[in-house]
This record gives sequence, C-alpha cells and structure tokens, in this order.
Amino acid sequence: MARIVLTVTNDLTYDQRMQRIAGALAKAGHSVVLVGRQLPESAPLQERPFEQRRLRCWFRRGPLFYLEYNVRLLGLLWRLPADAVGAVDLDTLLAACIAARLRRKPLVFDAHEYFTETPEVTDRLCVKWVWETVARWCLPFCRKAYTVGPALASVLSQKYGLAFGVVRNVPEATPTLPEHLPSVPPYVLLYQGALNEGRGIEHLLQAMQRLDHCELWLAGEGDRSRPLRQMAQRLNLGQRVRFLGRLKPEELRTLTPRAWIGINVLERKGLSYYYSLANKFFDYVQAGVPVLTMDFPEYRALNAQHPVAYLLSQLSPDALVAAIRDLQQHPNRYETMRQAALRARQEWTWQREEPTLLALWAEALA
Repeated sequence: MARIVLTVTNDLTYDQRMQRIAGALAKAGHSVVLVGRQLPESAPLQERPFEQRRLRCWFRRGPLFYLEYNVRLLGLLWRLPADAVGAVDLDTLLAACIAARLRRKPLVFDAHEYFTETPEVTDRLCVKWVWETVARWCLPFCRKAYTVGPALASVLSQKYGLAFGVVRNVPEATPTLPEHLPSVPPYVLLYQGALNEGRGIEHLLQAMQRLDHCELWLAGEGDRSRPLRQMAQRLNLGQRVRFLGRLKPEELRTLTPRAWIGINVLERKGLSYYYSLANKFFDYVQAGVPVLTMDFPEYRALNAQHPVAYLLSQLSPDALVAAIRDLQQHPNRYETMRQAALRARQEWTWQREEPTLLALWAEALA
C-alpha cells in the first residue's frame, strides 16, 4: 500500500470532506498524512485513522499568506516520505506539484470548487491571472483529477484539457433519525457553513424581519462574521437569529435534525457558486431536512431525482420570504419534500461514493 500526503489550507478540525477522503484511503490500507493549517483559535486535533499535520503561518490571508503557506508546505513535502501527493484546490497545487515533480511521484488534484471563479477572485484580474497561471503550469503534471459534481467536472475538463472525475461531497449514512418533525413554531431555518461573501446571509437577515414564528440559526464563522452580527443588531432581530459559531462535525450532526429547513442560498457571483454542489445540501438531506436552495444546475439535477428542495430562481429578501411562507402555508408540499429527503438519504451517502474515490486513487498509483 502507498503513503499518500493530502494538502489543504484550512483547519482540519472542521473539514468533513477531507476527513472522509483521508479516512477512506486509510481504511483501504494506505498510510495517509493530511496537512492543514494551524490557526490561533484551532481546537486540538482529534485522533483519526490517519496522520495529521498543521502548518503555522505568520500571515493569515492575502498574497503573503498563500506564498508563505506554499513555501512551508514545500519544505514539509520535501521532508515527508510519500508515494503520491494529493493537492486540494489551486492554493496548495504549486507546492504539491513542485514536490511531486522533484521526487518523481504521482500528483492528484482535487478541485473542491471552481477556484478562479469564486467571489473573492473572479473580479480581481491580477489575482485571477496568478491562479490561472498556477493551474496552466501544474495541471498537465497531474496523473488524476476529480471534483465535487458532474457539471463542474465538465467545465473544468473542457477548460484545462484534463479529464476530471466526480467524487461528491456526501456524508456518511446515519443509522437513525428523530421519529417526528421538529416542533413548530418556531420554524428553525438552519444555515451551516462559512459566513463569507456571496452566501446570501444578508438577504436572510432582511427576510427575517418579515418572517413570523421563525428562527435563523447560523452555524459557522467567516470573513463576514462581525458585519453580519452588527447587521442583525441593527435590524433588531434579537434572539430570533442565533450565531452558533464553528461547530465540529459531530455537533452539526446532532443539531441539523432539529431544523425545519436547511438553507443553501448563494448569490451568483462567479461561476464557482453557480456550479457548486455544497456538502451542506447533502448534510441536510441526510438529517431528513428539506432544503431551500438555488435553481443552479447541480441542485436542479438532484431535485429531479428526489424532490427534496425548494428551488429559488433568484435570491432576494422578497424571494426568501415568499418561499418560506409558501411552505408554511402548504404543509403537504413540505411533507412531500421531507419524504423525498428520507428516501434520498439512503442513496446520497459516502458509503456509495467511497468506491469511486478509491478507484481514482488506484489508477493514479498504478
């Protein structure tokens, strides 16, 4: 079996996707090292079936952070014994590519998102050019590549001339669910994920002013954490909006079934969000919770298989209010979505997705 090093720039404690991927490879018999970032507020790492390393940086964001992180990562990759390197997104690809080339080891690329089309990058032409250059230089050296959904795989394959497989970011199956619906009212609207630009949270807060008997729970932190808290105060939303902070995966699995609906709304700022397939969508479904999400290609295709979601054609406070009131006033429609979620949760599971990941890595290591 191989020794595989996987690289990310985020905090390993909250990265459910990489915990699943590293765990699957370790379970298959590989020796896996997952490398991430050490932040001042990082929680102690939990014991996992794979090795975990953290890199501490002086800089926390911006060009100097990415430069420093890749330099430190390259140093670590040069020291660590490895039979293959897996780079997650473009922000770790340069160091991973240099290390893999110098050591003549296979390089595998995992595109968690359309990196050059994220809201933070797409309108900053110089920044975008840098990351596009990294992609053009490094991706030809990748033996295998994969991403989170079929639509994005098609776009990236055409753009870079490299075949991208699909490993969806679905959760592990949970054996049991609460037998009854969460008591309503209050109707709990749950958002889990980063509080970043383009996530539609400002629209949600404005909508909450007109949504009776509703509570909005926000599980996560991000670049917009402070402005969003200030906005909630200005709108006098009081206890109807709860900022829960960062929660560990096991805490989220306990919290999510208590929601009435899961929120996954995105502004169309760049193609990354348009082609996204967020893990939160599947996490809500696994908990038997219907989803309020955007009418984007991946969610539209999944909803055609199992109608678990209320699809929004546009994102605005008015559209959110109308959708939530519609579900409140039509409990039969809501129950149809919930029953679809209970069926879909048996199909959209990591246990079914895991063989695809292992097959891709087997080909890369062959």
